[in-house]
Amino acid sequence: MTQAAPLYIAGEWLQSGRDSSAVPDPSGLPDAGRVTHATLADLDRAAEAAADAFRGWSRMSAYDRSTLLRRAADLLRDRADPIARLMVREQGKPLAEARGEVIGAADHIDWAAEEGRRLYGRMIPARMPGVLQIARKEAIGPVAGFSPWNFPVSQAVRKIAGALGAGCTIVVKCPEETPYSCVELVRCFADAGLPAGVVNLVFGQPAQISEHLIPHPGIRMISFTGSVPVGRQLGALAAARVKRATLELGGHSPFIVCEDADVEAAIKLAAGLKFRNAGQVCAAPSRFYVHEALYDAFVDGLVTAAKAIKIGNGFEPGVTMGPLANPRRLTAMERFVADATLRGGKLRAGGRRHGSAGNFFEPTVLTDVPDDAALMLEEPFGPIAPVSAFSSLDSAIQQANALPFGLAAFAFTRNFATAEKLSTELESGMISINHFGIAAPETPFGGMKESGYGSEGGTEGMEAFVTTKFTSVLGLGAAS
Repeated sequence: MTQAAPLYIAGEWLQSGRDSSAVPDPSGLPDAGRVTHATLADLDRAAEAAADAFRGWSRMSAYDRSTLLRRAADLLRDRADPIARLMVREQGKPLAEARGEVIGAADHIDWAAEEGRRLYGRMIPARMPGVLQIARKEAIGPVAGFSPWNFPVSQAVRKIAGALGAGCTIVVKCPEETPYSCVELVRCFADAGLPAGVVNLVFGQPAQISEHLIPHPGIRMISFTGSVPVGRQLGALAAARVKRATLELGGHSPFIVCEDADVEAAIKLAAGLKFRNAGQVCAAPSRFYVHEALYDAFVDGLVTAAKAIKIGNGFEPGVTMGPLANPRRLTAMERFVADATLRGGKLRAGGRRHGSAGNFFEPTVLTDVPDDAALMLEEPFGPIAPVSAFSSLDSAIQQANALPFGLAAFAFTRNFATAEKLSTELESGMISINHFGIAAPETPFGGMKESGYGSEGGTEGMEAFVTTKFTSVLGLGAAS
């Protein structure tokens, strides 16, 4: 990482003569490198390149686009190990998790490559003879994508692959915290032979980039993953210019353990999901509601699991949880714990920084946290699990639905009627019962309420990048 991570615009890697900033190593080691910042002229060139390339890319056969995308997926798999190592340096997650992310990202490209071949239109029966009516799916146009640092490859790839599979081109703004793995992701598309301008990569000041790219006349859609406050701002920018937006925003996901649940299975999944990526997962469970009959067993099991987690640099053997992204997240974790305990919450595990270097925070379990504590109202985005008891499922569902968020929800029950009640009454874009069943390439990923709108993944995710054109034709004879 001796050279600054470059931009990629109109088929060229650009670096020299531009500002750059440091890429810190969240484990406390020396900086992982530097990242190049795009100028306003770079942003204009990227949007214009995407607009120019759109004409050819959207008219290329879906079969040929699929061939190029599958080639990019194969390259990503071939390069999984070195890309994963870059990710550990700049993002911090354990090496096995990083490699799994890269391999999973390749699956997303394959899905989009194949699903793009199946964006079928339809013929509509006419009311009078001699009329042909066709509804056709067409790519909406150049896309501006904005991806986060917590899953630098898999989040960027959802936007890139979905857009390209549908016939769109893209300018993707990837995170300055994790640029190197994003560069290598884009390099796979470039090396696969995609025409210049189909994929463009930029870094820089986030507000400057969004405020310049979204209004740009060459951009017709935005796709954003990030916080609710930033999502509101970007959604407003898009709406002011009547541009489509897909917004995957934050959540505060409930995890409900019913009286008849398999408590051991619930504990295992709760610990795995809560502390994965140090809790920096938008769909991670962050409020645990457990029936009073299983409450003590669940708390004891979760505390044991939290204390067994090995914290450290992602390259160290046996490490299962890495650092938080930056010192600001450490301060936020300390604020959540202090506020919860001040209001009567009981600290059962963790609650402190780990070590003297890096952004490490202990896996933390709290009980008896009141509903008005900051931890119960704000998305923690860190390794903190508040656990509350309930006696009535209706009250648990009411608590789960009380916040303005609705991204993901989890539950455990052995009863079909209870599962149906949870599926019907929980206000969440994704609900997973008795297992982790969200985020596969073939399934829609998205929220409701303030957690955003639109989906990534599945046929719904592909539909986000297309528009419907209707044609009605009367009385055409045979061609001469």
